[in-house]
Amino acid sequence: MLNLYSAQIESLSLHRVGNKSRNEPIFLSTNPHFLNDETSSLLKEYFFRPFREKEENYFKLSHEVDLEFNEIFKAAKKGFSEPSSMHQISKQVATHLFEQSNHPHIKNGEVYVCHFTNVVLDNQKVEAFGIFKSELKHDFLQFDETADNLEIQILQGININKLDKGCLIFNVESEDGFKVLSVDSNRYDTKYWLENFLGVVPLTDENFYTKNYLKFCQNFAKDVVLPAEDKQQEVLFMNRAVNHFAKNDAFEETNFLNEVLENPELIPEFKHYKVEKGPKYSIEDVSNFDIANKAVSDARKKIKNVINLDTNIQIKMDFINPDSAQKFVEKGWDEERQMYYYLVYFNKEQKS
Repeated sequence: MLNLYSAQIESLSLHRVGNKSRNEPIFLSTNPHFLNDETSSLLKEYFFRPFREKEENYFKLSHEVDLEFNEIFKAAKKGFSEPSSMHQISKQVATHLFEQSNHPHIKNGEVYVCHFTNVVLDNQKVEAFGIFKSELKHDFLQFDETADNLEIQILQGININKLDKGCLIFNVESEDGFKVLSVDSNRYDTKYWLENFLGVVPLTDENFYTKNYLKFCQNFAKDVVLPAEDKQQEVLFMNRAVNHFAKNDAFEETNFLNEVLENPELIPEFKHYKVEKGPKYSIEDVSNFDIANKAVSDARKKIKNVINLDTNIQIKMDFINPDSAQKFVEKGWDEERQMYYYLVYFNKEQKS
């Protein structure tokens, strides 16, 4: 769990990186950027907002030969051990980004390299190394007041409500490549940022396995449970799956299948589906792992628990109390109308 409320910017270096394929230059500032309280507050919101809004999918820095060859790993490692050298390190980071900026689609932009303290990660205060890039310029109006009139000037600048690219490298698990979070609002050049520049791979921790296993279950529900049974059972299966994760600290696949798959005939189907589709979610060989509560909460928000009927009626099932969805909703067939129906039992209507 990440908490950025108390984080402080200890240093900030600002550079501009062009596109090499268009012969655009790189500009490296001679000195770090001076921060006052107002600027610091605005920049923290600019840098941190997307990380608060985005699901926490962690990466780690990597390299196919050796981690020490990863330029960002070397920069972060030195920055954490020698904070006084952060500005010189920021120049190396900007130069490395410039070297990767050789595809025509890549936009030029400003690069911010920061050293943060008091970042709270998993209830522990840690340092963080931040790299951010602003690319898209937006028109805005500025008004000049003369003696008689207001005059309009059209200027261009950065929208501080939308960061284009950014990453936070936390000073934990350094021997494995640190823990890293990344955001990129421009999906067309993701490979350039994640692979070519940062050199990261997904961090296969409890958050990774919890999230991916639930995504796998969601697709199993859609591809196997729905065709074999019906929409109600698809929803109820995911209902039981999420609640199993929510009430357990650790996952054990046999217990999960026995509790969640009420139709035992679907257990071999599940195992076959895992052999076939498991590699897509990196869970083909995974049957035990610790459960990340945050990942369960995120998954619960995304899973649809609504049955949409072709008569423009929706039935919303309750993920918190799954028994009610099963006990008080029955599906049947009306011979006279030649239509399916849902029979819903209740004591009284609740006021909204």
